[in-house]
Amino acid sequence: IGSAKGEFLIELASKYPKWNFVGLEIRESLVNTSERKRKKLELENLKFLFCNVNVSLEEWLADLDKDQLRRVSIQFPDPWFKRKHLKRRVLKISLLNSIARYMSKDGELFIQSDIFKLMESMTEVVDNSNYFYRKDVKGLKWLNQNPYEAMTDRELFVIKKNLPIFRAMYIRNCKLFIN
Repeated sequence: IGSAKGEFLIELASKYPKWNFVGLEIRESLVNTSERKRKKLELENLKFLFCNVNVSLEEWLADLDKDQLRRVSIQFPDPWFKRKHLKRRVLKISLLNSIARYMSKDGELFIQSDIFKLMESMTEVVDNSNYFYRKDVKGLKWLNQNPYEAMTDRELFVIKKNLPIFRAMYIRNCKLFIN
């Protein structure tokens, strides 16, 4: 969710040709650029779509086969600091409900940000939902590294600047399913 320039998913789709990947992005110009790259690389297991996930995701997920949604990542979303703009934040309980409803048992939700207040807000939404439990990180609050074999442009930029990144991996709680 929020695939930006698509490099993260392009790398994963190249490494895992038997998996299907979808990048969702609210900025149409980035979707068009990412789709051109995908086509040039002939990656048939990847698609980039223009949308507002808080409006479109529920309907799209309803078309998936049961247990088809295995991983969701929300990485470095816009922080929307001003109080009047908080409603624009990506990870809300309504979005989390949609993800949880269609995610396979033991599916993964990975979130990360370089903005501590935003990460606190996102983890609070997930922790309070009871749909997911945080994967054990050996007593640490945050994961030390990205668990996937690819990084976003923002992640690379933040690492280069030697700034902190806050990461959390959640696993779908198979005891709690919603209809």
